[in-house]
Amino acid sequence: MAACVLYRRASRLRHLPGLRRGFARAQHTLPKTEDDPDDRGEKGGILKRQDVAVQGAYKLHYRPSSYYMWNSSASHSKADNEEDEQCLSSHTPSYWQQSNCYSVSCSRHLYSTKNTLLDLTFNKGAEASVTSVPRHHKQPIPPDVRVDSRAFLKCRQEYASVSHDRAQRPNPIQWEDAVRVLDKVGVLKSSLTPSDVSFFLAELSRLHPTKMASLRRDQHFIVLLRYTVERLSLFTHLQLLEVLRSFVRLDMPSDHTVLEVHEAELRRRAKQMTLHELMLAADLWRCIGKQVPQFLQHLYDSVQLHLEQVGLPELVQLIYIMGESRQCQKDLIRPIEHLLMCHSQQLHPEEVGTICLGLFKSQTSISEGTAKQIVDKACSVVKDLSDLALVNVLKYQRFSYLYHKAWLEAMALEVPQRAHRMGVKGLMHVALTCSALHYRNDDILSAIAERVPLLVPHCRIKDTCKFLWAFGQLGFPPTQSPGFYPSLIEALRQSKAELQRYPEHLLTGLLGLAFVSQFPEDLIALALSPDFVNVALKNTQLELKKDFSTLDEAVALELPQWTGPRLGSDLKEEVKEMLWRFAQSDVCQKPEVVEAESALRDLLGGEEFVCKRMILPHTRSIDLEVHLSPTGKPLPVNKEAPQDGPAAMPSKKSWGKFNMGVTITDDLLSQLVKTKITAATSSVDKPVSLHRLQPDEGGRLFDSVLDLTSGIPQPPIKPQKTDSKDIVKVAVQVWTRNHFCIHSPQLLGLHAMKKRHLKMSGFRVVELQPHEWFPLLRKSRTEKLSYLHCKIYDTL
Repeated sequence: MAACVLYRRASRLRHLPGLRRGFARAQHTLPKTEDDPDDRGEKGGILKRQDVAVQGAYKLHYRPSSYYMWNSSASHSKADNEEDEQCLSSHTPSYWQQSNCYSVSCSRHLYSTKNTLLDLTFNKGAEASVTSVPRHHKQPIPPDVRVDSRAFLKCRQEYASVSHDRAQRPNPIQWEDAVRVLDKVGVLKSSLTPSDVSFFLAELSRLHPTKMASLRRDQHFIVLLRYTVERLSLFTHLQLLEVLRSFVRLDMPSDHTVLEVHEAELRRRAKQMTLHELMLAADLWRCIGKQVPQFLQHLYDSVQLHLEQVGLPELVQLIYIMGESRQCQKDLIRPIEHLLMCHSQQLHPEEVGTICLGLFKSQTSISEGTAKQIVDKACSVVKDLSDLALVNVLKYQRFSYLYHKAWLEAMALEVPQRAHRMGVKGLMHVALTCSALHYRNDDILSAIAERVPLLVPHCRIKDTCKFLWAFGQLGFPPTQSPGFYPSLIEALRQSKAELQRYPEHLLTGLLGLAFVSQFPEDLIALALSPDFVNVALKNTQLELKKDFSTLDEAVALELPQWTGPRLGSDLKEEVKEMLWRFAQSDVCQKPEVVEAESALRDLLGGEEFVCKRMILPHTRSIDLEVHLSPTGKPLPVNKEAPQDGPAAMPSKKSWGKFNMGVTITDDLLSQLVKTKITAATSSVDKPVSLHRLQPDEGGRLFDSVLDLTSGIPQPPIKPQKTDSKDIVKVAVQVWTRNHFCIHSPQLLGLHAMKKRHLKMSGFRVVELQPHEWFPLLRKSRTEKLSYLHCKIYDTL
């Protein structure tokens, strides 16, 4: 009889819309831990309702996800646990630092899809061999630093009306008390009112968190959930919010069908709810972990209609919700910016960090003035900022590329003092921000480098590789902290299987190592193997071809003994063509490059003596190539340029570019009046003077750089053949400030590697420094030619 009643009840539950999947999950019993004190108490005689339902049918279900330190549910989007990298291309602030188009950037959309932290020493082969080793022989790994991202809620009492404080739980009840509540549910059944349902759920949510899984499997609890659905329209707004609060404490799975029904009901009621009720509901959804973009749209619409109700607590909570949901309505940006300007001076330190984190996660670009005002406030309370809030300010600074001198100077003092107590993620974000802002401070980097080897067991793959990238980009030498690079390289070796799933992270780390001439050959062999390359290019939406090309050519130059795998020629040519097409449309047209090319042609005698090309395509930038004989005579290098004869003969048009105010010296006058061929010939063969030229009384800087005799008809001169081994190959680099660390002569990683590779390839590098060349762009032609003359011939 009882079996028939139970069967009929089960049949009804199966056919109830919205609860079918919940019931199916209720049939599975999860294994319980043996050392749970509450479980032992139940075995001593306390009624266990779930045992009645499964007597004779106990099953142990294998759940591999239980062995991961982070068990993410299916309904969480990738953005829930991935806040480190954001797609910045469509949300670029107007005041972004202009970067080199060919720089490898860590904003390469390195989404990692909820990486789970695996034990770096874990592998199935080794597990069997160490099972007999006593536990006391294993070195315990201290836990990583935990942070509270909702600490700002303690700053003001007003947050209680718009948020849920998870730290405040009601007094707990015992399991037998929960059983009595469930018995009442069974007795009342269909006579349950909305207030009864709300009260019972609130009482059950007081159960100890370790017993929640058992409660959710109970049949009467499932019936109670069914009644919430059947009577959903009868609940008041407050009762509905209390039910949602109970779901938070009950630790309901975010993909539970009941939650979908409740979300639909809240969307239906959104226009009748107050702004505070909508914000509280949004926060409860966040605590549950369910993404509700449609409901949030109603919240944002309500904010625009009731801006006068948005005070400082509401503003901070709104930005927090925006960040956690990874979205911001464009129409809200200007009102939010105005409110920030009004309230920035009243912000508490933790609220500053929360605002920066919310703007960072939601990719919200505000004006430079507003961003600077927020960082000004952070700078004024930097001593009171928690480590989390400090890192959050750095995150938004990285997103906006806001250079704030006072804040960076404060970081140079604060980070070394805090690094010893910070966790992996916090340190990684500090390093990434320094890299993105091109800010190299050895005190900050050294403090991080000393701390990281101790935290390697807690590093995810993305953390490890971003550390390598940031330090390599800033040119941090391996000798400065001997344990830093080896510990991270070893961490990569221990995680080769996971690297196959996230090829973009491996390339990021290896490029960072290549910048500082570190080449772990086993990891490079993995990255350049045909299988890895094919999988990486096929299974990811990221543009990784250029990264593969950079790594491949760096290995070829710096590891001449390399016999491992290399990229195919077809892929290399494809990357070269792609880079050159973009260079022609962008970098080649920049004024500083165009002017340098034009002035070099005038200096050396024509277009055929200057070639603008990518000497090393894998470095992703162009060069001005010049060839000289050992005596300093320019040699043709640009074969595509038109040539009138073996000697460089400037056209009439090119004469117009020359500065005609050349001092007429005795030597020049004697050359002009001589008519003997021998004199003309000797003037050609005479080696070029390499001394720097001093200005004359009229302020002119040179009197012999231009060969004015080239315009006088002369007998043809046979070109002298020069051995290719004797040719001096010069690569002229037109640097900008974005190629260097801020206020430093230190080139950034890719550009430092390029300079190193050019020298390995037999080139002499001439650097047109930005603080020298850019002011000359506004000067006369004479001064430009004199500067280039000294730069070129000093290489000899």
